[in-house]
Amino acid sequence: MVSRNNDWATQVGEESIEKVLKNFGLTATESELYIFLAKRGILKSREIAVQMKKDRAQTLRILKNLQVKGLVEATLEVPTRYASVPFEQVIDLSIKLRKDEAAFLEETKKQLLDYWKKIGKTPPEVSPERFLVIENNRKIHAKIAEMAKAARNQFLSIATITDLALGIQFGLFEAIQQNPFTSKVEFRFLTEMKKENIANAKALLKETLKTKSNLKCRNPDLGLRLFPRVAIRDREEMLVFIKHKSAREEPGDLCLWTNCVELVQSFISVFEDLWLNATDIKTKINEIETGIQVTPTTYVISDAETARKKYKDNIVSAEKEIIMITSPDGPAEILENKQLLNNWSKKRVLVKIMVPITGKNIGAAQELSKHHEVRHIPIGYLATTIIDGINLFQVKTPSTRLNQVEQDFKNTFYTNDFDYVGKTRNMLNDIWKNAQPPSRIILKSTRLSPETITSGDLDPILRPNSPYQKMLVKVAANTELVTEKDVLNKVISATKTPAKNWPKRSLKFYSNAGHAAIHPPESFNLPDLLIRAVHENKQSPFGSTDRLYVYLWLKSEKGYAYVPVASVSDNPNDVEFQRALLARTPAEQNILVFKKDALQLRIQGNTFFVGWTKPIPLISSKYTLPPACILLESYGELRTRATEFTYPSGVKVNVEVNGYDAFVTFFHPASKYSGPGTDGMIGREVVATVHQK
Repeated sequence: MVSRNNDWATQVGEESIEKVLKNFGLTATESELYIFLAKRGILKSREIAVQMKKDRAQTLRILKNLQVKGLVEATLEVPTRYASVPFEQVIDLSIKLRKDEAAFLEETKKQLLDYWKKIGKTPPEVSPERFLVIENNRKIHAKIAEMAKAARNQFLSIATITDLALGIQFGLFEAIQQNPFTSKVEFRFLTEMKKENIANAKALLKETLKTKSNLKCRNPDLGLRLFPRVAIRDREEMLVFIKHKSAREEPGDLCLWTNCVELVQSFISVFEDLWLNATDIKTKINEIETGIQVTPTTYVISDAETARKKYKDNIVSAEKEIIMITSPDGPAEILENKQLLNNWSKKRVLVKIMVPITGKNIGAAQELSKHHEVRHIPIGYLATTIIDGINLFQVKTPSTRLNQVEQDFKNTFYTNDFDYVGKTRNMLNDIWKNAQPPSRIILKSTRLSPETITSGDLDPILRPNSPYQKMLVKVAANTELVTEKDVLNKVISATKTPAKNWPKRSLKFYSNAGHAAIHPPESFNLPDLLIRAVHENKQSPFGSTDRLYVYLWLKSEKGYAYVPVASVSDNPNDVEFQRALLARTPAEQNILVFKKDALQLRIQGNTFFVGWTKPIPLISSKYTLPPACILLESYGELRTRATEFTYPSGVKVNVEVNGYDAFVTFFHPASKYSGPGTDGMIGREVVATVHQK
């Protein structure tokens, strides 16, 4: 037997490669195309068909079959290009799926790979930093398992219990066991714990014990939801789920993979912050099963009226300090309690209030900030109040109403345990340090009038003193009445207007869009900026295109304003159009074209993802925007609006949008920044008509 295999090994060639591919389930034509791609590198379907002398329709069918089998990957650009996956992956999958051939494959693997390296296209010395889209739960979790198996130093994951249950199903923990460095690699998982998923959590704990690896699992304190969900390997690559998914949602995720080191580092920072303030999963399971922390001064108040009274008595009797995380309704409810405000004022109580700022509560938050400090935090924290560093209250529903509302105070958690209160107070102060005032730009300007304070329903684009009203590009309401159905119908019935019509005739663009006003901390070494991101569909004049506009807060001929300083797209055909649009602004001289996999815009569920892997120079300033990404999360009711943008060039753009207000999270290499809901918008359907004056 040994002699036979040794004789065979000396004759390794394409016939042996084809045998492996056949055992994997490939037809002769599929194997031929796969080997052809490995030799030639990344090609378009038309190029493959011509060079292989095959019908293009047949070639596309074969490519589709190879994609389904996971042996060919497609790029995001148009026209699409195709590349074969590394042959080593094929062998590993064959070993798993064809156990009866495992001995044959393992004995010949080295010879096969040696031969493959001789015929394969030589890879570049440095892999370019890029994005790839991965869809389908099987492919996503197969990739996560592959990353865990390949880890050499650390593997980090922020995931729901449902994600980890799928990980068990698709072999994640088997991959950890198979990692040759498993005893040296640090495997860390952050996941949420609830009473309803405790059975799955115990199954997860059982799997972690089986691996006999350096594996730890924790639950974030303060009830912070797990967003974004990520998997990170060795500071080298990561997967980002771009849709927040609860355990009850239907399966079917979409992930973005990137090897951009700066982006990976920014997400590691987010992970480490969460990990620092998290509880071991064994401890959390015990807390959930017993219902309380086992200390004499810690208990759950099941009766809502008793809890409400105890909470109110403590908050009224505060002498020195109150630190509070409250719901979006909190600022208005606190303002209503004049007696409480007067009491705090007389005693000079230091009150710190953290709340998700939205378009509807910005006025109340500003008014409350006249009396006490108010800062924005992301949505999802457990409502928590600490009084004088002694008494701590947490309610399971995200609110701390001061009036009697039974569901808010039922099963309130209370403790005056010194260690627990101290730990939680430190966490709240850390959150406070990184939180932002309701909106620095608004608060630095003249305070809003009483009329606009209550105008929470006003479109953020048109709201007085909003960042969007401070652009050099003039923004005004369009008098045309438009409905959600009008915009939808225009997108559905879209017909392409040729780009050659410009500038004699108007152009129509159909897209998804995201807007983000970012007021970064000083540590970012960046000024205030606006980002406009637009994903145009194939019916637009230049075809499917991702665009990014960057505006900086600069002095202009009209005073300080948000000035366009950069335009980035992945389509070289739109450069002249962009130059005409942005004439008489710094961006006119800063039209950049990135490759398809270096700029990624994607809308999924309630989330709009914007990411870039190359630095963006910002003309007229000393700044360069490093590789980063933005997550916009929509909230509230759908808005339909019609707006008119007038550029210094004279070009007018009439925009009709079905969209939402959104929270902004900016993942930057220095840190994570979270912006209020007043500072972001998502356009689900956008129709833009561009006119040359």
